Formats: sequence, C-alpha cells, structure tokens
Amino acid sequence: MANLRWLFATNNRHKLEEAREILAPFAEICSLEEVGIDVEVEENGQTFLENARIKAEAYSKLSGLPCFADDSGLCVDALNGAPGIFSARYAGEPCHHGHNNAKLLAELKESVNRSAHFHCSIATVGLAPENPHFEGKVFGQIGWELSGEKGFGYDPLFIPESYTQTFAQLGPEIKNRWSHRALALNQMAEYLVRS
Repeated sequence: MANLRWLFATNNRHKLEEAREILAPFAEICSLEEVGIDVEVEENGQTFLENARIKAEAYSKLSGLPCFADDSGLCVDALNGAPGIFSARYAGEPCHHGHNNAKLLAELKESVNRSAHFHCSIATVGLAPENPHFEGKVFGQIGWELSGEKGFGYDPLFIPESYTQTFAQLGPEIKNRWSHRALALNQMAEYLVRS
C-alpha cells in the first residue's frame, strides 16, 4: 500500500486527522470531498461492520480508489447496547451532538449502571487479497454531566477506563492513542506492516 492514494469514506475532519496521523507511513489518505464525491450512501446494515462494508464498497466503486470506511458508535449497557448503530442520529435527524448527549443523559437519569463502550468497525476494499476488517473497542463509564470542550460527539460524557476525566477533558493526544477508532486504525497499520 506504500505511496498509494486511499479514500477514507468520510468528510468528518476529526476522523480524517486521526486516520492520517496513524496511516501516513502507508498511503496518502483523502476524504470524499477531496475526490469530489458528494453522494450519501444509505447505511442499512444491522451491525457496525455491515454499515462500514456498505460504505467502503460503494465509495470505492464511485471513486475507483482503494477505500476504507468506518462505522462506530456508543453502546450503553443499561440501554441494552443503545444508541449503537444509531449513535449519530440518536435524537433524530439531522445529527446534533448536543441533542444526542441530552437524550442520553435523560435516558440514564435514574440508572446507577453507567457502563458503556465505544465500538468501531473498519472495512476495506482494495486491500488484497482478503479485504480485511478491523475492530476497536474502548470501555468506560457515562458521566452524570457534560465535561470538557476538546472532543466531539459523546466525548464530553464518556470516561474511559483508568481515567477520571472524559475524552473531551483528556484531549486529542490521549484520545487518539486509546479511542475505539485509533485502536482499529492501529490494527490496520499493523496489518499493513506485515503485508
């Protein structure tokens, strides 16, 4: 994969920066916007991996480039794994992080069980011969209130194991090392080293 151009099926600036930092030794990583794709693919899978695979296959076909895509979300034990694959639009359309966090806090208002984990699945197309996938999980707790301004999504509520602060308080240096997406991307990097 060295010196290749790979499409990361996202326009999320935070995700793109994280992927570029980890995968820079292997390829130039570009976004959907950078290759001129403005098409939204319907994610109708039942799992994170199914949704990631749908995106990777569709955007590889549209771009003609090797592609990888992620699907990720927050799974809360007391909510039977919700919001799960619906994390981005938990409070409805369009995606609004503030509304999602408010809904989550309301749903957990009476719950003493705050256990949760972030899950990320990465699917690849063009990574011969088997188009592998990679999974990352980070476990922790949901806080009782929003804390911190350095993250996005559910970061102001999620306190990873072994820490007393949220991802939004800990900042990108720690999050990029221990996040669910970083873990999956590092698995991808390890695979590429061995290939």
